[in-house]
Amino acid sequence: MKVLGINGSPRPRGNCDILLDRALEGAVSAGATTEKIFLNKLSFRGCQECPDARTDGNCKIEDDMQGVFPKVFETDVIIVASPVFFGSVSSQTKAMIDRFQCYWMGRYLHHSVEQLMRKKGAFLSTQGQERDEYFLNAKGVIKNFFSTVNAGYEEELFCKKVDAKGDIHKRPDCLDEAYRIGKKLGA
Repeated sequence: MKVLGINGSPRPRGNCDILLDRALEGAVSAGATTEKIFLNKLSFRGCQECPDARTDGNCKIEDDMQGVFPKVFETDVIIVASPVFFGSVSSQTKAMIDRFQCYWMGRYLHHSVEQLMRKKGAFLSTQGQERDEYFLNAKGVIKNFFSTVNAGYEEELFCKKVDAKGDIHKRPDCLDEAYRIGKKLGA
């Protein structure tokens, strides 16, 4: 079982990064192999809505996303971690998701790509507020991404009032739940 963790937070060792590491630890404990992508360390642009976009499902922009696409396509489980910014996922997460537009077009408009193998997906998120609707907006974005790459939205973890770097350590309930999610999906 291959588990891919995608960290959409701009903060290394921030709350989402720590949650994602806990989930990946859980997956390893279940026997899975894991890999983590830290989006903020990559050099890539958002979708450019190219007028001459390819029709084969592949993005023509040559940047670090070319290394992300195959990892998403070849994994069994995707765990996305993103803080809530202005009621949605981080800009890093959204830019990565938008770059799958070419794949979506190849799959649904041009019918030029085969559907990917079915995978499992989980979404881990934090916010400094207590507004459930912010998580709901972010969840909608992630569900659309998972649908595009043929991942079932299997698990979610929303941790409120977690704002300052490291605050998640004050929430053992969230850390334990992240581990449980990783272990379940990695089995």
